[in-house]
Amino acid sequence: MLTRRDVAVALFSVACTVGGLAVADELPMLGPAAFDRESIPAKETAVGSVRSFFTMRTPTLEQLEVHETTLNPGKMPHPPHKHPNEEMLVIRQGTLEALVKGEWKRVGPGSVIFNASNQLHGLRNVGSEPAVYTVINFKTDKTPAE
Repeated sequence: MLTRRDVAVALFSVACTVGGLAVADELPMLGPAAFDRESIPAKETAVGSVRSFFTMRTPTLEQLEVHETTLNPGKMPHPPHKHPNEEMLVIRQGTLEALVKGEWKRVGPGSVIFNASNQLHGLRNVGSEPAVYTVINFKTDKTPAE
């Protein structure tokens, strides 16, 4: 027969295990930092390349992910899609079209694209040279679940 003590010990053990797993899944904390682009290798993809700077949490964000994409002329990184996290793209080079509110908008160097949570968006390189852009992805406690 189980005693109250046995049940209490079992519940405490389960709580510690679940709590430990939650902490183990946490991303590392990003503090003040500088990332030298040239020290981060670019990985070839089917449509260009990607240079991943980091994926971490911050004191105010559950996740902050930054990468740079080089997209070859005439290519799309993927078909139009949507996701719960928000993201911002900063165009460094080339000419892109961004699917925004159902319309393709042309943007070039220095332009910014914001993709809101759960809104259909897409991107394509409509120029004659590779397009290079930085993607800043973020999740907060208000980001809807997948």
